[in-house]
Amino acid sequence: MQLYPLPAETAGAEFLAWEEALLDAVDAGESNETLCLWESNRRFVVLGCGQRAEAEVHLGRCRELGIPVFRRCSGGGAVVQGPGCLNYAVILRHEASGPLASIQGTNRWVMERQRDLLREATGLPIELEGHTDLVLNDRKFSGNAQRRKRGALLFHGTLLLDFHLPTIAECLRFPSHQPGYRAGRDHLEFVRNLPLGAEEARMALVRGWGIGGPVAEPPRERFRRLWEDRYSQDSWHQRL
Repeated sequence: MQLYPLPAETAGAEFLAWEEALLDAVDAGESNETLCLWESNRRFVVLGCGQRAEAEVHLGRCRELGIPVFRRCSGGGAVVQGPGCLNYAVILRHEASGPLASIQGTNRWVMERQRDLLREATGLPIELEGHTDLVLNDRKFSGNAQRRKRGALLFHGTLLLDFHLPTIAECLRFPSHQPGYRAGRDHLEFVRNLPLGAEEARMALVRGWGIGGPVAEPPRERFRRLWEDRYSQDSWHQRL
């Protein structure tokens, strides 16, 4: 597996376009399996592919704060990005059999790996809840989602490390779907930061995913097409 560094100038919805471009490159056999890590220095909201912004986001408050709302290619719930929120995207090949053959099997295989490598890095009793949440003392610090194509899948998620948690309550409504263990808790009762430095978290992910392959030529043409056709367009982010 290779570690893919995003261009230094990447910002906003470009992060989302690069993740999908990397998925397409692996699916087409143009790239090795890939781990991508990123953190935005500006705040923005990201919707799951099928979500309605009006149902999930305090749009008026986001406009007041100057926080844009974008849409990713995978499912899952809305999240807020910004400083202190480390993101990972792992792009893997899958076959008709094995642990990655189904959505459920992939969730279990990837999330157990993420849980174990973060347990090792922190020495803390991190647990897996719902289908794709990581929690510490029953409070969520990591949400995750996947997108599948014919021969490859994108599994990506967030790690709240030093994030300004009140921003989540300002930007996001109570979610239209909640896991049972949330038990109706509001955002600030439900989420927390993981006490782990960003560099330590990066190194834990790199070690845990066995990075060792060469860095491939970035799929710039795939990124360009996705950016022009989708991620630069309000019609994509505001649909539904």
